[in-house]
Amino acid sequence: MTQTGAPAGPDPAAEVLLPTATAARTRQAAWRVLRPHRGLAAATLLVLVLATAVGLLAPRLLGGIVDLVVRGDGTAVLPIAAALALVALAQGGFQALGSAMVARLGQTAIAGVRETVVRKVLRIPAERVERAGSGDVLARLSGDVEAVNEAVGGVLPTLIDAGLAIVFTAAALVLLDWRFAVAALLAVPFQIAAVRWYLRVAVPVIARERVAEGARAQQLLDSIDGAATVRALRVEAEHLSRVAAASDRARKLSIRMAAVQRRFFGRLNYGELAGLAAILATGFLLVRSGTATLGAASAAALYFHRLFDQFNAILGSFDSAQAASGAFARLVGVADLPDPPRRAPRPSTSDRTVTVSGLSFAYDAGRPVLSEVDLTVGPGERLAIVGASGAGKTTLVKVIAGVLDAERGRVELGGVDTARHDTAELRRKCVLLSQEVHVFADTLAANLGLARADAAEDEMTAALAEVGAAGWFAALPDGLSTVLGRGGHPLTPAQAQQLALARLVLADPPIAILDEATAEAGSTGAKVLEAAADKALAGRTALVVAHRLTQAARADRIVVLEHGRVAEVGTHAELVAAGGGYAGLWRAWSANR
Repeated sequence: MTQTGAPAGPDPAAEVLLPTATAARTRQAAWRVLRPHRGLAAATLLVLVLATAVGLLAPRLLGGIVDLVVRGDGTAVLPIAAALALVALAQGGFQALGSAMVARLGQTAIAGVRETVVRKVLRIPAERVERAGSGDVLARLSGDVEAVNEAVGGVLPTLIDAGLAIVFTAAALVLLDWRFAVAALLAVPFQIAAVRWYLRVAVPVIARERVAEGARAQQLLDSIDGAATVRALRVEAEHLSRVAAASDRARKLSIRMAAVQRRFFGRLNYGELAGLAAILATGFLLVRSGTATLGAASAAALYFHRLFDQFNAILGSFDSAQAASGAFARLVGVADLPDPPRRAPRPSTSDRTVTVSGLSFAYDAGRPVLSEVDLTVGPGERLAIVGASGAGKTTLVKVIAGVLDAERGRVELGGVDTARHDTAELRRKCVLLSQEVHVFADTLAANLGLARADAAEDEMTAALAEVGAAGWFAALPDGLSTVLGRGGHPLTPAQAQQLALARLVLADPPIAILDEATAEAGSTGAKVLEAAADKALAGRTALVVAHRLTQAARADRIVVLEHGRVAEVGTHAELVAAGGGYAGLWRAWSANR
């Protein structure tokens, strides 16, 4: 078989993915999650030891049957055969119980890691997720968690059982006759050589395969989520080629891993052949010299076969164990991410002013998205933000809302720098709604309760009525108890946006930001949603990234962004009269209405 090839260069995708824990840190994390369950671990080990010890009786009993047959004493075979059946039943029972206990131990221990990872993912700064890509996050929460779960339920019991069997079987072989044990050692060099080769070749391939799977998931998500834009720009072929390239990288690594495994097991077979041949030759010599019985030689061959089977079980599970280890390291890497700094809650103020001073931001060094932005939004004022695609509108409101951290400059909400706000306090003071509304697979009441968990049913109903949702709410089969989302009652894009606006009403923040929050409704629902947004924003300081210029026209003031800089500021009438970029946008908009 040909060589599997030289390692490829570093994958650029790996440079931005979320961190992976080192081997030492992964071992520390494993011990940390197992430590609270020491009692269950000790009981599990005891059951598995009993299963292994009982299993060792079978080769000796079979050897005894051989000796009885050789001597012609057939009457004594039946009791030994009955004992052999009892041994098999006892071993099977202990092994089943032990495997169940290992799975319980592992699942109980790993549950805490899963919860920590989910909690950390929800707290990861948005810019970190954007750099890593949601595909990497998804791969860790799905593929990596699944790999660890499968290992805990299947691979871990196998490894523990096989490890105990190797130790006890080797001891039994020595007790039977030390010369059989020496003969069995002939297989060791073959196994060591095979394992060293496998570790050198397979471990890097497994690690790169996991990275490639994350990059493939990210590319698929990018292409699927942006399918409408891809079709509109007619770049389907380019995206298909990207998906194909990412899939091809993952496919080639999977094929390469399969080839490595075939070669690995082929090398192991050489060791089994050499060891078994040495055991049989030793048995022949010992039986001929009269220093061992034929039954003892038969038991030695069975012990070696059992011993080698356990080695094969461990080595055969090595790939899954490595994959699970790599997956666990990736989960630990996320779990070890530092929590956002906790800041002392500041006294609440009635100030609803938003002030932005010298704000600059870049996702990538040297490629600024915002540059020296200055603006002030007075209490209760509604400011519309307009500009061409890529002007930095969404980035600006994300920085103001505290979703992204400013690279340079200062953002103040109510006179307090957002960098000094406690996260929970910031969320209470300022709420950002985007056009991407998620309807959870839960009841309408639960979806609304996300904004305020203690909201009463009449408050939820009033919030829906305030944003113009009373009509479709009344038609729901179970009212607030109606299950929405996947598998439940479907909502139209306009209804989903009204649900989001109702959440805003319930949250009741002094400052609200709408990032094209009515863009998904289409022309038929635009007026309804714009009216709903007006009601939801009433009495609040509001920043509105305007998808339609009619929204901008109704605002108190308008900011026009161009290439991340403030190009114009003023009322609708002032900007139209000035004849600048906004006036041109308004003329083009009006001509098509």
